Amino acid sequence: MATTAVTSAEIASEAPRSDFGRVLAQRERRFAAALLAPAFLALLATTTFPLLFLIYTSAFRMDLAMPFTNGFIGFENYQTLLADERFWTSLLVSLVYTGSTVALQVIVGLALALLVMDMKRGQGWFRIIAILPVVLSPAVVGMIWRTFMLAPEFGIVDYLAINAGLGSKNWLGDPTLAMVSVVAIHTWQWTPFAFMVLLASLASLPEDIYEAARLDRASAWQRFRRITLPLLRPAIVMVVIMRTMVALTAFAAIFTVTAGGPGTATEILNLYAYRKSFTELSIGYGSALAVALLIVTIIISGILFAMRRAK
Repeated sequence: MATTAVTSAEIASEAPRSDFGRVLAQRERRFAAALLAPAFLALLATTTFPLLFLIYTSAFRMDLAMPFTNGFIGFENYQTLLADERFWTSLLVSLVYTGSTVALQVIVGLALALLVMDMKRGQGWFRIIAILPVVLSPAVVGMIWRTFMLAPEFGIVDYLAINAGLGSKNWLGDPTLAMVSVVAIHTWQWTPFAFMVLLASLASLPEDIYEAARLDRASAWQRFRRITLPLLRPAIVMVVIMRTMVALTAFAAIFTVTAGGPGTATEILNLYAYRKSFTELSIGYGSALAVALLIVTIIISGILFAMRRAK
């Protein structure tokens, strides 16, 4: 009987304690929701609502030069887009620009990281100097390259080309050289990002594996191909994913250096959408181009993330 009485008392005391805990947990959840609400609303206002408005706008004819033709047209902008040769050209330019810049950033960044790992002194200074281009604004980088590096006759690149016997080149006036120039500018600015990520990954690799490989008389190339590259694969794929998404939406540096020219030689899809929207004032069609760029970015990112998960 005594045991039964104690058990009943414990149950009687536990019940209100459990209710108190539940009420306290509910209040904590409400307080957390109240704290998160402003940030959540700001996120919706700055990302989700503009995206939904962009998709909504792409279903309308919104021509500010001829407002009397405006109205709902459904998927007509997308049908026009599929038959637009300039759209396919700008998409091809975007893919060439993105593929070449990302590949160069990974290759040069990895080479620099391997070089710095073997440096006995001066690693800190090298890292500081290497990271400087990343902190510059792309528009500023574009102005520097256009004014001091690629200008005919007195630009540094043109000066080196003349002294190498190649003669003066119109770096931004020739379609091929203009494309090479914007790829070089993007690579120069963002290779330090790949360099820093890969250098940190290299520093974390286990040394005992390399010691075992040296004992097995594996050459430097064999150690790089069979140990370093497989262990660096997650970091390399992450760099490729991040740099691909940024390169697909590049704008400021290209706009500052070539404005998409000469002609449409360096007009990537992002720049074409800008020109349609704010130069030709065709807001609806420009929105459809921006949505197309979004779809391309999602597809490529999905493929790269699938590659990252694959073993």
